[in-house]
Amino acid sequence: MSSDVAIVAEDLRKLYRLGEGRPRHNTLRDLIASSFARRERTEPASIWALDGVSFTVKPGEVVGILGRNGAGKSTLLKVLSRITEPTSGWADIHGRVGSLLEVGTGFHSELTGRENLYLSGAILGMRRAEINRKFDEIVEFAEVARFIDTPVKHYSSGMYLRLAFAVAAHLEPEILLVDEVLAVGDAAFQKKCLGKMGDVAREGRTILFVSHNLVAIESLCGRALWIDGGRIVREGPPGAVVSEYVQASFSPANERIWEETDAPIQLRRTGVRPDGGSPGDPITVRTPIVLEFEYWNGDPAAYLSVSMAVYNGQDFLLFDVCPPLEPDWREHPSPTGLLRTVCHIPGDLLNDGLHRVSLIVLRDHVPVIREPEALVFTVQDTTDERDGWYGHWPGAIRPAFRWEVNAPGRASDGTASPGRGERSRPAVSDKDPGRGAPSRDRP
Repeated sequence: MSSDVAIVAEDLRKLYRLGEGRPRHNTLRDLIASSFARRERTEPASIWALDGVSFTVKPGEVVGILGRNGAGKSTLLKVLSRITEPTSGWADIHGRVGSLLEVGTGFHSELTGRENLYLSGAILGMRRAEINRKFDEIVEFAEVARFIDTPVKHYSSGMYLRLAFAVAAHLEPEILLVDEVLAVGDAAFQKKCLGKMGDVAREGRTILFVSHNLVAIESLCGRALWIDGGRIVREGPPGAVVSEYVQASFSPANERIWEETDAPIQLRRTGVRPDGGSPGDPITVRTPIVLEFEYWNGDPAAYLSVSMAVYNGQDFLLFDVCPPLEPDWREHPSPTGLLRTVCHIPGDLLNDGLHRVSLIVLRDHVPVIREPEALVFTVQDTTDERDGWYGHWPGAIRPAFRWEVNAPGRASDGTASPGRGERSRPAVSDKDPGRGAPSRDRP
């Protein structure tokens, strides 16, 4: 294989048969019963975990792989790691491979942390002198110095993961395969892992990074592969691939149209869009958005008002608001015909994730329309103003405040120095995600 290629996969396919196990005939009765069962049984159900995957990775590339659970991402890395064989197709890897596919992959539970470290290094092809040179750095990174001579079967899942990742990342494999390293561990360790992956990438090593953390993929990777149903459905720059994946995966109801009925008061249309954009355009945490509600009023004596509530993906109520009544409508019934209410939500307010809008239309302060899912939309994260933090940003909302940062002892005119861009995001702590800030000066 050419030296300008680190990984090449050609038409990889992997078939799994569901519910099929090795038959066990312990007695004559079992044998007779299974023979009758085979006559009645249809062909076992099967699933193509990989269905014609082809791609090439150059040395030094950092490629992110994203997709839903069960899309085939982990199966692909297991095939590349030679843990499982493909049903058909082939893959070649040029270089020494380090894998972190599951917590403690390759560790022996009866061996100590020290013994597993040397064992993993030997499997990677490292000489003992190389492992000795990296030993202290690995143990310090994993934060398991007190337990390094304890069998890993006594480790917590967090300790297991820290040591496994430290070994895979520090023993200098030319190609690193990582499967959802952020699934386990606290915020501080997640940040440390991502920082180390960034260091590995800058050293020119090749990385395949499977993750549901779309911000990390967009920030760390130079290319992204979106896998669905065992196939690569999109390949390209991470920003474009992530945007398409989010829109396709969450099936948001950015616009809804109601059929006309005989009711005197009825919904006609709801929609959400970026300010200046169209329904379906991407919405980020920085984007000002517009919520639109259209409804018919066929009752000339009705005094109508609207109440709107916004919930996040955990069904936590963020806010419940009502528009002020128009002055001309305060003492008179609402106009008949099509009415339209528009709510403007500023950018830098909502956190990333799924959001649901519940709408109530009231006649004389009595609800006549209740629509708990008037709109469902997704707010995407961005990579700016994170200062190296790629984990989930906690909090129900994510407002941006104006900050002033100054050094009173050095100021000559007594004026404050605004921070970069005069606005910054709410802060989280690596150890306590509700206080402090993940600055570069913090561990």
